[in-house]
Amino acid sequence: MGFLTVLKKMRQKEKEMRLLMLGLDNAGKTTILKRFNGEAIDTISPTLGFNIKTLEHRGYKLNVWDIGGQKSLRSYWRNYFECTDGLIWVVDSADKRRLEDCRKELHSLLGEERLAGATLLVFANKQDLPGALTAEEIRDVLELEQIKTHHWQIVWCSALTGQNLLEGMDWIISDIASRIFTLD
Repeated sequence: MGFLTVLKKMRQKEKEMRLLMLGLDNAGKTTILKRFNGEAIDTISPTLGFNIKTLEHRGYKLNVWDIGGQKSLRSYWRNYFECTDGLIWVVDSADKRRLEDCRKELHSLLGEERLAGATLLVFANKQDLPGALTAEEIRDVLELEQIKTHHWQIVWCSALTGQNLLEGMDWIISDIASRIFTLD
């Protein structure tokens, strides 16, 4: 039995997943995490560093790492790549002027060797705001169709209202589970 098989079997018993939540600053990462965890979202300030939440959902233990997205912090993102099962990329759908920067950062991440094989969920957040681009428009701007190295899905959502957060999390959990928690 190979080392990776042993690791798979150990993780199967634990049913544990490591999710990394990234995106540009002010995209709504912390709000999504707090909303999903049932916490108050009325006083959220920029994340200077990271937040870690361990959640139970659908019989899985989710370790979610919410990392600050300010330009000065992005070089530190790579410190969190190890053993990542899923990447949640959060986009501010109403911030049209920074979508090109958002696309560049995402595609740079997807080239990282330590994120190879990680499932990608793109949350097109802030759909409750007037003028927000649709998930389809975000998909096109971010050139998601070009991604052949990762399983991916884009889900429109609103961290403020909680709309579609569950659907997105259910998808990423199902995709990771189908890859990791399979019997050989």
